[in-house]
Amino acid sequence: MEMLGNRHLGITQQQAWEALNDPETLKKCIPGCDKFELTGDNTYSVALALKIGPVSAKFQGKVMLSDIVAPDGYKLTFEGQGGVAGFAKGASSVTLRPLPSTDGADTEGAGVVEAQPGCELAYTVQATVGGKIAQLGQRLIDGAAKSTADDFFKRFEAEMQSRYGPPPAAQTEDGGTAPSAEKTGAMAGFMKKIGLGKKADKDAAAAADDAPKVAQEGAPDSAP
Repeated sequence: MEMLGNRHLGITQQQAWEALNDPETLKKCIPGCDKFELTGDNTYSVALALKIGPVSAKFQGKVMLSDIVAPDGYKLTFEGQGGVAGFAKGASSVTLRPLPSTDGADTEGAGVVEAQPGCELAYTVQATVGGKIAQLGQRLIDGAAKSTADDFFKRFEAEMQSRYGPPPAAQTEDGGTAPSAEKTGAMAGFMKKIGLGKKADKDAAAAADDAPKVAQEGAPDSAP
């Protein structure tokens, strides 16, 4: 089985790195994980419950980190035994990179909007399974792996928001929050409806109302 992907995280690269090296955070975010404990130099003991199709099992195993380059990423190898359900082993790489912070004027030039801070997490996984799990078919195994990865990132992002708060909204140069185009358009329509539109709109409306009067006053008298 092979799997790869990337995710945009609304936290800094350093915050993501610390979380990905915290056993308690990983235990909380890995679906079905009952234990994730440091037992040696960059070696962790892991226990988790796994269900793939009709097969359910509790796996005991270990995870070992290598090629650690803080805060850019690491490689890991893993292996686990699930009794009669089978076994799983493989390797994975995780890389983090900060997203560039770009500034630019909004569409009306009213202010400068700064991009939200964050980082990108990219990962690859190569794994081999045996026993009853291997008999389930590649499509079922791949689907379960993708579902587990999606569940992990949902939990991870929720945990990061709980710890650091939601990503800040884009702000204008004066410190206010930049309104969305949808909200701006709705507000403009409401203001115009109650007669509080822009002065230019009022002047245009007044000119349109006066046009028939001017035409009538400037028209020559009809012949008797």
